Amino acid sequence: MDFIFMLTRNDRTIEDCVEVFSEVATLGLKHVGFKDVGVAPETLKTLVGAIHASGATSYMEVVSETPEACLNSARIGAELGVRRLLGGTQLDDVLPLLKGTGTTYYPFPGKPSGHPTRLGGSPADVEAHCRAFRARGCAGADLLAYRATEADPVALIAAARKGLGDGHLIVAGSVASVERIRDVAAAGADAFTIGSAVFDGSYARNSGSIRSQLKRVMADCATI
Repeated sequence: MDFIFMLTRNDRTIEDCVEVFSEVATLGLKHVGFKDVGVAPETLKTLVGAIHASGATSYMEVVSETPEACLNSARIGAELGVRRLLGGTQLDDVLPLLKGTGTTYYPFPGKPSGHPTRLGGSPADVEAHCRAFRARGCAGADLLAYRATEADPVALIAAARKGLGDGHLIVAGSVASVERIRDVAAAGADAFTIGSAVFDGSYARNSGSIRSQLKRVMADCATI
């Protein structure tokens, strides 16, 4: 299962994202992402270039609250050359923007709202949305399972897996322990994100540095 390191804290890209990535790039991270809020597009352009130069796949997760802001973020993501665009729900507007680019789309299933984003909706809702995403040509889905307000997170992951078929399932948000990583994997996810838990030291509580936190996550992934 893929570990996506998000250069984010509290659902925002950290201001020193470029500097932090340069400090950890030698760890061999294969998947690195950020949010569409927190820093200017010029900074994101530098960051995306650094991610690609390291050989990693880039991700941008859209968490803006208004439809207009989400669409603008999707446009910026495509212009930046981000490989995988996560989040949002505006398929009718986003998919045409990405046509002919190298960016694939993974929208939010369920009923996301607010910032930090919470997820409403039932497993049946999530399964139906994921099935529709694949029918429309999306590469997969970005599921905020552990931000759920109405359903069991693991049940939502299993429902998304069923709806996506062979699509790529990413579980984002609040995956902050090896136990949750195991649960996410067992329920059928292909990847998960961690951001805040690395920066606040809550993933590996006896380790102090960001590098140490990341090494622990990577080591745990290797055992699953």
